[in-house]
Amino acid sequence: MAKTAVNYGRVLVGLSLILLALGIRSAAAETSKSQPKYNVLFIISDDLTATALSCYGNEVCSTPNIDRIAETGTRFTRAYCQGTFCGPSRASFLSGYYPHATGVLGYISPRKAIGDRATWPQHFKNHGYYSARVSKIYHMGVPGGIEAGTDGADDPASWTERFNSPGPEWKAPGDGETLEGNPDGKKPVVGGNTFVVVEADGDDMVHSDGKTAAKACELIDQHRDEPFFLGVGFVRPHVPFVAPKPYYKPFLPYSSMTLPEKVEGDWDDIPRAGINYKTSVNMKMDVRRQKKAVGGYYASVAFMDAQVGKVLDALENAGLEDKTIVIFTSDHGYHLGEHDFWAKVSLHEESALVPLIIRVPGQKPAVCRSLVELIDLYPTVSSLCGLDVPDRLQGRNIATLLEDPTAEVRDAAFCVNGRGFLLREDRWAYIQYGENAKRGIELFDMQTDPQQCTNLAKMPEYQSVVESFQKKMADKLKAVRANDLGRK
Repeated sequence: MAKTAVNYGRVLVGLSLILLALGIRSAAAETSKSQPKYNVLFIISDDLTATALSCYGNEVCSTPNIDRIAETGTRFTRAYCQGTFCGPSRASFLSGYYPHATGVLGYISPRKAIGDRATWPQHFKNHGYYSARVSKIYHMGVPGGIEAGTDGADDPASWTERFNSPGPEWKAPGDGETLEGNPDGKKPVVGGNTFVVVEADGDDMVHSDGKTAAKACELIDQHRDEPFFLGVGFVRPHVPFVAPKPYYKPFLPYSSMTLPEKVEGDWDDIPRAGINYKTSVNMKMDVRRQKKAVGGYYASVAFMDAQVGKVLDALENAGLEDKTIVIFTSDHGYHLGEHDFWAKVSLHEESALVPLIIRVPGQKPAVCRSLVELIDLYPTVSSLCGLDVPDRLQGRNIATLLEDPTAEVRDAAFCVNGRGFLLREDRWAYIQYGENAKRGIELFDMQTDPQQCTNLAKMPEYQSVVESFQKKMADKLKAVRANDLGRK
């Protein structure tokens, strides 16, 4: 009997050990399941055209650090913003809704429209991530908000912590000139949304973007042992074009800068609503000033690129490159004299197209020509990190393009500017001013006319194409407005 009791005891001990092992394995599996897959480093520049980056083909403005991301990530050549100025664009990709779904067509937070629905960074915060922004992620006034160091249209619920990076902007000591509205050269350096070039004294840390890079590096080091979503917002090359003097050297003399080719009668077939708010004409910028504007813009891009390099170095030094998704983009594009247009807002290609590079650990570098939208970032990055993707989001999960860059996920990209709407398909770019098109239409064949010089909208042989797009636009606007924002 004693021997039998011992045997039973051994059996019980064995069963206990098995159950304990199963329990440990189950707990480990649960921990593994709940463990975030990747960190997220989201870097966004302000008012940046893809054509200013060397990885997108610019041979004058060198951007070696942004190129580093492209060399190891997927570079998208046809990525479009949803609003061609800061406020609606940022509110859109951060909330996951198109501007005409939320009604955010200005410089405000989308919070009132979306209620308690989680924004993109908030979604990560809700899943255990440390979520932080440094400088401009939601809209923030430049230069005014940067000078004051204020939060702008920020959304506190999106972040665990948030940091501003005040800087002197146009007041920075150095050699400055106001290019806009200053034909006689008598106007001093001025603030506001004005074309001003300042070759500034001092080093990177004098300026907002230098401070932003330093804080981002600090946060990466501090939070290396926990999952993080870090939004790093650089304000250059937004006007004023201010950077330390050494960044201007590659672009001097300014007379060496090349302007886009001018097309005689270029505006003749553009509807009045399609003439941009800033032009060489209304800014009174002669050729000398236009070339200096290009040089000042490029210097600002080079300065911003150097700050991107500091953040990438910090990520590498922390040993987090293989644990972090890196995204680089801009809130919209920018005109540098094309059609004699300057700055943003227009719905032409230079303003609506954005640089977009996504680097995911372990995936091969690639170039993708599929049409994509910035609003796709929220669902895509959530999916890549193993988080649930809310059904309500109006963007698409484009993670498949990172595996197969030859695939396509959209028939068209959609963009707005408060006056009109753009549908950009593979062949056609269709712009409609007003929902009823009464303020004009533009139609461009992007295969034969990539510079958008000839508006085909009024030509009889293209009326069937125009009619088709009018129906597509009506359907798109109906779909955009068919959202859950009126419901809990």
